[in-house]
Amino acid sequence: MSAIAESVPHAIHDDRLARRNAMVLAVAQALAGGNNTVIVSTASIVGAVLAPDKGLATAPVTAMVLGMWIGTLPIGYLARRFDRRFALQCGSLFGVLSGLISFAAVMIGSFWLLLLGTFCGGLYAAAHQSYRFAAADTASERYRPKVVSWVLAGGIFAALIGPQLVIFTKDMLPPHLFAASYLGQSVCAILAAIVLTFVKVPPVAPKRADTSRPLGEIARTPRFIVAVACGVASYAMMNMVMTSAPLAMVGCGHSVTDAALGIQWHVLAMYAPSFITGSLIARFGVARITGIGLGLIALAAAVGVSGITVAHFWTGLVLLGLGWNLSFIGATTMVTQCHRPEERNKVQSFNDFLIFGSMAVSSFSSGQMLAYLSWPAINEVVFPGVFAAGGLLVWLTMRKRDDEAAAV
Repeated sequence: MSAIAESVPHAIHDDRLARRNAMVLAVAQALAGGNNTVIVSTASIVGAVLAPDKGLATAPVTAMVLGMWIGTLPIGYLARRFDRRFALQCGSLFGVLSGLISFAAVMIGSFWLLLLGTFCGGLYAAAHQSYRFAAADTASERYRPKVVSWVLAGGIFAALIGPQLVIFTKDMLPPHLFAASYLGQSVCAILAAIVLTFVKVPPVAPKRADTSRPLGEIARTPRFIVAVACGVASYAMMNMVMTSAPLAMVGCGHSVTDAALGIQWHVLAMYAPSFITGSLIARFGVARITGIGLGLIALAAAVGVSGITVAHFWTGLVLLGLGWNLSFIGATTMVTQCHRPEERNKVQSFNDFLIFGSMAVSSFSSGQMLAYLSWPAINEVVFPGVFAAGGLLVWLTMRKRDDEAAAV
């Protein structure tokens, strides 16, 4: 599926190229993002039927997150060794395999094969999660929040494609619930791979001993620490609630359609603000927008604790999506401010490795908490994580002000 990359000079800020790539990657994101929404909408429900223990119901979604975690560093290596587009197309291959393996798992009733299928979906997700960095590669510092936002805006259509695919195909191959949905997932991955052939990728900047810093040195900088903390709080906490929400809704007596629509509204809220988030960051500052996003995630958890009606679930999921958008785009923007051009792939892949590792823990924990505690308990765990990241963000802001005052 890979194609010969078109080259542009490295270390050159070309906002026109960045805008073009962002538009192409937004289309690819719309198709590839359906992978996640299909898995999140269906895998915990299928897992509850096939799993040998009810506490393992969310294990298929956890397997996807593990794939995201494990795939981040190889994706970074392939981008460094070959080019960004080759790495992304390798991910597309796993997207196709994910749907086919999951289809086979449902047809023969194999829980372990389902885990393998969703794990491949996670490897695919590790690739398409890096679309946002691919768009930022040639953008100027001020333009980066905008192109990152535009790529993530493609998730709006993923929010429509994924759940609607589930709704229209879930009963297409009776009595095998969701079997046809996984075949549709593979088709989306093939289409996304075709779109990716239109991306123009700059070659990796050559590593020079006098400018390229060790990863450990970069990882100890205050801005990188805070960027990772905000990324972990936004993504891990969001994933913990989102992963268990469909199963919790069905367990509370709501329909599969209600659960799928809840995820659809959630994913729409995740990506719809992307059209303006970059401009908001440019106008009001990355720290302020990131902080507002963290606050919305905390508000979503408060709604989740307060009730279990469809309105409570949907309102909480929408607030959760809005908060994720602001805080995660803010955290991504901070990461792009932490590295030089020749350091970008290793820093970005390490950042995602840390974020998706925390997501794997939160995803598995959500299944255990839902099985043995309750839906409100899952939401209560959100508060300490969000408050810790918010505290670090305030610390970084105050530290920056003190440094500016001392320089006067």
